Amino acid sequence: MKYTLKNVFWVVLLGLLGVTTHAQNTITGTITENATGNPVPFVNIIVKGTSNGTSSDLDGNFTITVSNLPATIVVSSVGYKTAEQEITTEGNVMIALDKGDSLDEVILVGNRAKPRTILESPVPIDNIGIQELRKTGQPTVDKMLTFKVPSYNATQQTISDATAHFDPAELRGLGPSRTLVLINGKRKNASALVYINDTPGKGEVGTDMKSIPTAALERVEVLRDGASAQYGSDAIAGVVNIVLRKDVGKTSVNVFSGITAEGDGFTAGADVNRGFSIFKDNGFINLTADYLYQEETNRAGEPGDDVLFGIAADDPDWASWLQSNPDLGMTVGQPEVSKFSLFYNSGVDISENAELYSFGGATFRDGTSFALYRAPYWVPDPFNLLHEAGTTYNGFQPTFETDIRDYSFDVGVKGTIGEWGYDLSTGIGSNSVDYTIGNTLNPALGASSPTSFEAGGYEFSDWILNFDVNRIFGDFGVALGAEYRNENFIATAGQSESYVEGGAQSFPGLQPQNAVDEDRNNIGVYGDFSWDATEDFLLTAALRYEDYSDFGDNFSWKVSSRYKFNDNKGAVRASYSTGFRAPSLHQIFLSNVQTLISGGTVSNQGTFNNVDPIIREGLGVPQLTAETAQNFSVGITIKPTSNLYFSLDYYNVRVDDRVLFTGEIGFDGDDDTTNPVEDILIANSITSLKFFVNAVNTVTNGADIVIGYNNIVIGSGSLDASIAANFNETKIDGEIEAPALLAQNGYEIFNRKEQSRITSSRPKSKIVFGLNYELDKWDFTLNNTYFGSVTWRHSNNGLNGAPLGPGGANLPTDDAAYDQTFAGKVITDLAIAYQITNQLGATLSANNLLDVYPDEIETQGDFVTDLGGRFKYPWEVNQFGFRGAYFQAGLNYTF
Repeated sequence: MKYTLKNVFWVVLLGLLGVTTHAQNTITGTITENATGNPVPFVNIIVKGTSNGTSSDLDGNFTITVSNLPATIVVSSVGYKTAEQEITTEGNVMIALDKGDSLDEVILVGNRAKPRTILESPVPIDNIGIQELRKTGQPTVDKMLTFKVPSYNATQQTISDATAHFDPAELRGLGPSRTLVLINGKRKNASALVYINDTPGKGEVGTDMKSIPTAALERVEVLRDGASAQYGSDAIAGVVNIVLRKDVGKTSVNVFSGITAEGDGFTAGADVNRGFSIFKDNGFINLTADYLYQEETNRAGEPGDDVLFGIAADDPDWASWLQSNPDLGMTVGQPEVSKFSLFYNSGVDISENAELYSFGGATFRDGTSFALYRAPYWVPDPFNLLHEAGTTYNGFQPTFETDIRDYSFDVGVKGTIGEWGYDLSTGIGSNSVDYTIGNTLNPALGASSPTSFEAGGYEFSDWILNFDVNRIFGDFGVALGAEYRNENFIATAGQSESYVEGGAQSFPGLQPQNAVDEDRNNIGVYGDFSWDATEDFLLTAALRYEDYSDFGDNFSWKVSSRYKFNDNKGAVRASYSTGFRAPSLHQIFLSNVQTLISGGTVSNQGTFNNVDPIIREGLGVPQLTAETAQNFSVGITIKPTSNLYFSLDYYNVRVDDRVLFTGEIGFDGDDDTTNPVEDILIANSITSLKFFVNAVNTVTNGADIVIGYNNIVIGSGSLDASIAANFNETKIDGEIEAPALLAQNGYEIFNRKEQSRITSSRPKSKIVFGLNYELDKWDFTLNNTYFGSVTWRHSNNGLNGAPLGPGGANLPTDDAAYDQTFAGKVITDLAIAYQITNQLGATLSANNLLDVYPDEIETQGDFVTDLGGRFKYPWEVNQFGFRGAYFQAGLNYTF
């Protein structure tokens, strides 16, 4: 499939490059910085009163065509004050901009009634331009934000089935489910996947951030405050708003390639963006095509023996194999990925007071990751399915192959009727993931077993209808609106060979009883209000009521305020809100029963959904309902000069009735008696079970600090310096509420290891220190990112019927002595850009320049911690991954 995606990309690329536009008047010019005279790249230039626009290249030059002269052009850029200039004749113009900073940029999120600048906003917001994101040298939006926004975390997972292809991302340490993602202010659909493997974010559902191509972005706004009262479910931690490009008259092409210091993980990519004026400059359409190919990395351990199976290095039967395979055949690292995206953003003025707009895109992503290697002493191949007859059998490593599709499409009309503004829109979104299990077999099928299995898959889609109105009454702003949303979750069974009698090695396919096709709808109404009580004092309020067809309704509210002082050079702000998160359809209906063969006995274990009688009636597990939250924040911003700014924000977030994914509930080890829970297991011919339940209350305290000093003149160049930091701690508040029947029989549904995924699997501190120096045609960016420590807490894996591992050996007891804290580390990134000509530029970047890795796993005698030495670095907790140093070079061409 990856070759098909490559071909599609190049067809689209050539198509975009081959399109030309006709114009009557051509204006050329150069944008410079008033204080230094240096050129300003990537400035937005728009013909006033139209959608016709372009942007400057890396040398500050631009070209724009207009239908008639004179014309007024509006020039704006993140970090500079907006300027207007009237053009009366064709020719070259010089425009000088005064320096500002991102605190002065108008933002879309935060308050619907009246847009505010970041300094004026009563809540903390980050506004990050695409060029700032690109300077991180990271290939995807989630990784860029990780190295730019301290409170945002997303890291590569490994040996975790489909989770390795999504990488759970979260804001303010509150889990992937509690960050809402918007595109152009409209809700983005969730992904199809529930993270059920042993990674951060286990049991939750996020948004597929990898499906959004960076070349399509103008900027990203990150609202670091609870916003359920404004945007509905999932916004407990905050909101990430992706703003798409709308410039026209220019084609941008980027190509890049990179590799790790270990010589693996080769990456290559290309993207092209082109904007067109349409309908005689009354509209625009901006198109993006993006392709990325990434090869796998391998950082497996090399134990030399296999204590998990009791195979010593000098074993008489297997010593030769162990010597040839010191890493036990493992591939542990990033997966192979091939991704193609096509996005668009468009708008056209259909009258003097109305605009028809549409945006969206599609992403096709194929990936291959790996499962645990099946050593020849673990799984035999007696029928020569995976090795030639007469050759030595060396085992096999199953592949986990994903076919991921993500689509979104929005269309709407916005404008004014009298003094009222309005926005009517509808949108659809879909994310799907289909599984193929390759290079493996189903031992129960003998010689007739396939070696590749279609194992089923998942799909999530939604349809949303919005209508908003707003008006300003002097100092009072009001926005009112209503939303209808329909959601659908589908689980499809795999081919029968993938699951019968134990199923394919590594991942038995989804069975017919796991198949699901369920939907729900909800209706929400809201009001958003703001009052400028004085020139300095702002009060805002928001109310939202939602009614879900499955679990019921919710009412959320929010109040916030901001007071400016010292001639608008500083402000204090505070907010308090209630919020909620609806349990996802995935969490309600997901089931994944696996058939296992042990000692000649066929038995079942796995996940049972929340509507299954075994769970609801047999165990007395209540219906899933909404999580609720209380969010308080208070902060201060200071901007004594146009170049220096500081902000400090403290937040406290309480989340009640969090939906958790339990550990395995099984037999208690007493063979003489059975308890009521075991009676249920026996009656249903299962050995253990898991389920989703509202059972955990948490309290998160944290602080965000941002300090920036821009436009420091050093020699002939200009230096910008910034420090951004996040400190947070999440604690479980009170007892974890197990259903009565389980509690009465001594079952623990959420052990200390599972608890640590909430409290200690992500860094409690992250600090980003950035320097950017511009000199003539050179641009140097140096970032040092400190990732704080994480702690891996252990539990007794042998309790409650949980499996003892492939070797069946006794495991350690539930003892903090086996815990490990992985020390904080600093990751250094360096990016250098050089403008070769007015149109051609080159970049060179080094991520993790000093080749820093996490601490290695110390098992303390618990060989299951590293699976018998197969893993060298931690995966159940995660700081920054373990790829090591990565070097990348690229070219960009603009015309």
